[in-house]
Amino acid sequence: MKSAVTGFDARVRPVSARSAVIRILIAADSPTMTSSEICAATTAVGYPEPAVRVAVSRMVAAGELVREHRAYTLDPALRARRTELAAPPVRLWDGDWEQVVITAVGRPSAERAALRARLLSLRLAELREGVWLRPANLVRALPADLATTTTRFRLRAVENPAELTAALWPLTDWSARAHALLDAIENPDPAARFAVVSAALDLLTTDPALPEALQPEGWPVDDLRAETSAYLAWLRQLDR
Repeated sequence: MKSAVTGFDARVRPVSARSAVIRILIAADSPTMTSSEICAATTAVGYPEPAVRVAVSRMVAAGELVREHRAYTLDPALRARRTELAAPPVRLWDGDWEQVVITAVGRPSAERAALRARLLSLRLAELREGVWLRPANLVRALPADLATTTTRFRLRAVENPAELTAALWPLTDWSARAHALLDAIENPDPAARFAVVSAALDLLTTDPALPEALQPEGWPVDDLRAETSAYLAWLRQLDR
């Protein structure tokens, strides 16, 4: 459903000027841009210059941007989100699965939430409380410090891997969302298009990175990543 006023898809929230600046600096080849470069990029994607200048001023006050020699550098903690722009490296899947079991007990809720967020960022999914799984097709090692709170196993010959995959991730909903964003990504309104691309990048952070054998028919992740990558490549040209 479209908004008659803004043209935004009703499921895509507009992006604030602050978030636009962060996105642009994350996408840029360098985390440092001049004021004129930031304004040129943000106005090109639909943001009025006064709103951008206010956002930049507030970000400097909050420590999110560091100003030096008429240039602004994005805080490293925010810059770390650049990982969302790239597909996780994968290898040929041999049918094995990773299993991570949380063994630590009696932890405060904040620590439990932080551990859950880390496991999600590692593209694991929770089968039941404390038991996390995924196909063993990612080229990455689990962080060493997780050994203090979890135990890792390798599973072979999982019965009905497609059914297990469907139980771990809401694949139908993910696919529908991705297709809706692909349909909306050519919106002629610059701010609306930027919001769609931002929503697509957020969705890609939840990509389960499935091996081809477990991907549902018409799985749209490659198309979505290609469209967002093309847009970000265009965006990077604006600061040159």
